[in-house]
Amino acid sequence: MELTITKAKHLKPKPQDESRLGFGKIFTDHMFNMDYNTEKGWHNARIEPYCNIDMDPATMVLHYGQAVFEGMKAYRTPKGTLQLFRPQSNFHRMNASSRLLCIPEIDEHFVLHALKELIRVEQEWVPSSPGTSLYIRPTIIATDVFLGVRASQTYRFFIILSPVGAYYPEGFNPVKIWVTKRHVRAVRGGIGEAKTPGNYAASLYAGEQAHKEGYTQVLWLDGVEQRYVEEVGSMNIFFCIDGELITPVLNGSILPGVTRDSIISLARLWNIPCAERRIAIEEVINAQKEGKKVEIFGSGTAAVVSPVGTVKYKDEVITINNNEVGPMTQKFYDALTDIQYGRAEDPRGWIEKI
Repeated sequence: MELTITKAKHLKPKPQDESRLGFGKIFTDHMFNMDYNTEKGWHNARIEPYCNIDMDPATMVLHYGQAVFEGMKAYRTPKGTLQLFRPQSNFHRMNASSRLLCIPEIDEHFVLHALKELIRVEQEWVPSSPGTSLYIRPTIIATDVFLGVRASQTYRFFIILSPVGAYYPEGFNPVKIWVTKRHVRAVRGGIGEAKTPGNYAASLYAGEQAHKEGYTQVLWLDGVEQRYVEEVGSMNIFFCIDGELITPVLNGSILPGVTRDSIISLARLWNIPCAERRIAIEEVINAQKEGKKVEIFGSGTAAVVSPVGTVKYKDEVITINNNEVGPMTQKFYDALTDIQYGRAEDPRGWIEKI
């Protein structure tokens, strides 16, 4: 497929103070677009100036939520070169999400090529300050103009870019999480393992309740027994109990995180005991009460690794590791960010040069 490039005639001013980037507020000059219909398949691949997407009020994605998206980052190394971390895994997961949402699959190799071309066009937007990166948001939306529940026959695939700093205001400091048994994010047999807008919409109400209670994120339990831990906020979750790393097993309602998979891979490389299994919230609470050494951290593209310092479950508030970043948490954060920013050797072939 041919990729056309149209440069913007007027460029936006770039951020001068990278310490004030925030997350997801600033967008670059160009975007990638590609269209789909049943006659041509995916076609009209183009890099063009960032612009609004015109939609009829009856566009199907607005009514039925048929959409998928991804999140990844481009990093500037100390030598000034640019690189991606496991982008093939993100596009592979995007296709897996698409299959669950009846969305036609993309050519993973072509869209990676298009992404790299887009970043080359926008290379001056990739920040260089410590902890900053260029966030990448690929998205597919259903574009049929139709009211009625069925899969769309037309789609738009687009990629937008955003220079970002830390995802959480706390930065790399322990966050407070709130365990809910009143709300459910997803259940097995549904679309919990897909990266689709509906899963995030389902988390908003409980998230607002957590914020009112003074907590950063919600710890989600399974939707059947409401006993076993699944995710924290929009991240996967890990527990380190007396030196063993534990993360909930993928069961159809948990997003198969790329960062999650990377942490498991590093743990096995380092011969750290690592288990993917069901873990009840009571097991975690009891381990802390019994004086076992406990660390908790979330993992995801946006925050990479996010330490947890406080857990509220029912009427109990539990402090984890004296509300400090634990050594295991720090080890994974340092290893991943050093690989991502090119400060350390890539032991698994994860880095894609631009």
